Amino acid sequence: LAVVVLGDGAAPGNYGYTNSGYSVYEEENERLTESLRTKVSAIKSLSIEIGTEVKNQNKMLSDMDNDFDSAGGLLGATMGRLRMLSRGSQTKLLCYMMLFALFVFFVIYWIIKLR
Repeated sequence: LAVVVLGDGAAPGNYGYTNSGYSVYEEENERLTESLRTKVSAIKSLSIEIGTEVKNQNKMLSDMDNDFDSAGGLLGATMGRLRMLSRGSQTKLLCYMMLFALFVFFVIYWIIKLR
């Protein structure tokens, strides 16, 4: 916004603005105001989209946290059963299971290697 100081030769009621000068400043102010309005609108919509995305990501993280907790509980229970199995007289059974798993791994590796 430009301010024009009243001069000695200003016409009464004109307040120091000439008709052409005032309209130029007025048009520039309108153009800048519209540009600012457009930018504010874009920032507003962008911030709303960011907020929505943050809510979705927080929900997804919460769901993943619950899934990891349940998987951790399942893994802990399985490890407890394996400890009980290894402590008991069923050590042979555990060795057989390990050998079987190793055998299956090599068979799968061999099948993939032949392709």
